[in-house]
Amino acid sequence: MTTPHPPAPPAPPAGSPQNDQASASDAGTPATEAGSGRSGYLYRKVALYLADHPDTILKVGEITRAIGAPSSGAVFEALKKMAAAGHATHHRDPHHRFQITQAGIDAAGTLPSAAPRTRSSGSAGGGRQSRPAPVPRPNGTLYHPRRLGRGWDVEELRRLRTQQVPVLLYGPPGTGKTAMVEAAFPDLLTVAGTGDTVVDDLLGSYNPIPGGGYEFVHGPLVTTMREGRVLLVDDATLIPPRVLAVLYPAMDGRGVITIPAHGNETVEAVDRFYIVAGHNPGVHGAVLTEALASRFTVHLHVTTDWDLARQLGVPKQVVAAAIDLNADLAAGKTMWAPQLRELLGFVKVRDHLGMTAALANLAGIAPEDARDDVTAALSRHTGTPITALALGKR
Repeated sequence: MTTPHPPAPPAPPAGSPQNDQASASDAGTPATEAGSGRSGYLYRKVALYLADHPDTILKVGEITRAIGAPSSGAVFEALKKMAAAGHATHHRDPHHRFQITQAGIDAAGTLPSAAPRTRSSGSAGGGRQSRPAPVPRPNGTLYHPRRLGRGWDVEELRRLRTQQVPVLLYGPPGTGKTAMVEAAFPDLLTVAGTGDTVVDDLLGSYNPIPGGGYEFVHGPLVTTMREGRVLLVDDATLIPPRVLAVLYPAMDGRGVITIPAHGNETVEAVDRFYIVAGHNPGVHGAVLTEALASRFTVHLHVTTDWDLARQLGVPKQVVAAAIDLNADLAAGKTMWAPQLRELLGFVKVRDHLGMTAALANLAGIAPEDARDDVTAALSRHTGTPITALALGKR
């Protein structure tokens, strides 16, 4: 005698978290994982997945598929618990999307299943690598390291230097490229590239001396080669290609350059000499030539750390507006979007002039052809009509 199967429960309504891009593989996943006995296990899987994607705002269905969970509804409940604990930010636009916070990243490091997923921090028992302390920069401000590969950006850059693997950092201005390099290399010298940069700015030139006459003063490329230091060529793609060409002999196996203006003087690089370059693709006049790109083994995309912005006091509504604007920038729908530099400036203005003035100033610093987009995004997320900052009446 066969027992009739109970009727199937009704399908969740379209657009609900339970039906938000549900995974086709869910049908074959044991349902016990989301049961009361395994809810803690599911929460750990969700938290650890978000911790591995700290810069991404994820839909419930995307997380469900990625971790192989049996139910989007169960994942949604775990995400709501994370948000209630301050470990995730809950976005409704109109889909339910979540992004881990710094508190969530720190908490994920204590979860039992974290040990096999990350490199040991050096303790006998292994375990998830703890977040390093902020690193001071030459100007006294602190840089907050971010994940890169199996570790953190500052330590990985230092390791790449040891292995003589050159790095090209690219991304919008204000995302922290220079700050990262300054934090990684205390022995750094920087060349700020422009369209007017000439060979002498890298190799050196004759300068007048008191009493008459001239002496040759070597440039930053020569100094870093002789002293085994790091040279950052910032905005390298603004420099004319014929000028950049003087770097190439120093970067290849020869490690030797000549200085025609100083009697063809030969300069040989010593150990630990290293070159890093920065590239802002959206800046007018920036051209990444094949000759330059091929000299750098690692091309590292640097974007704004939204969670750090929140941690440093930027209101979540302003961060959400910036995220939307950056998405529009990537899609070619606007010409500008605020990055970490502008958001930290927003905090300073708010602390001195108040929230209204800070919002108006953030709109005002946007280029004219993007100002309407910026004011619209800020108004939408803050619920406040915004115009560019201006003086009022007496």
